[in-house]
Amino acid sequence: MLVGLCGLLAAGAVGCGGGERQDANEADASYDVTVVDASFPERQRLAEESNLAITVRNDSDATIPHIAVTLKGLERRSDNPNLQDPNRPVFVIDGDPAQIGGYQEVKLAAPGGSETALVDTWTLGELKPGAKKTFRWRLTAVDAGPYELSYAIAAGLDGKAKAVGPGDAQPQGELKGMIAARPPASRVADDGVTVINAAP
Repeated sequence: MLVGLCGLLAAGAVGCGGGERQDANEADASYDVTVVDASFPERQRLAEESNLAITVRNDSDATIPHIAVTLKGLERRSDNPNLQDPNRPVFVIDGDPAQIGGYQEVKLAAPGGSETALVDTWTLGELKPGAKKTFRWRLTAVDAGPYELSYAIAAGLDGKAKAVGPGDAQPQGELKGMIAARPPASRVADDGVTVINAAP
C-alpha cells in the first residue's frame, strides 16, 4: 500500500502547477508512528450517523512534516453494467452548514478541514515528538451490507517522509462491520430542527 500511496503523492506534488515543488523542503526520512486507537461502530444502520476516529502518536525524535491518513472503503464497486459510474458510496461524509457568499452551503466535516489534493487523503499538519493527533469524520451509512474501511498513515504528502511502525512497516489497519438495511426510527424534536434517533 505504501508504494501506491507514494505514487499518488508524487503525482500530486508535480501536478499542482508552477512554483516551488511541494516536496522541496520535505526531509527524506522515516518517523516512528503508532496508531494509538482506531474506532468506528461495527454494527450500523442505513441513514445512521457514526463517528470515525483515528489517533496517532509521533514516537520519533523529530517533528513529522505532515501527519496524514489515506482512508479507503467509503465506496464499493458495483457489477451492474447499467451504471455509468460503477463506484457506489457506502458512507458519505456529513457536513456542517456554512454561509459562503451569502448562500447557505455545506462544509464537509473532514478532520479539521484538512482536505488535500490527493484522493481520500487528509493531513493535520506537523506532529511534534511525543505528541498525538486525532483524525475525526462523521459518516452516514448509505448502502446496506458488510463494510470494510482501510487506513494508512503517512508522514508527508510527497512520499519522501515516511511513517513506519513495527518492523519498519507502514502503520495501517482495517475496520470491518455490517450495515443493517433497516434505518433507525427517528423523530423531529419540539424545536423543529433536532432529529432524535430512537434506541435500537
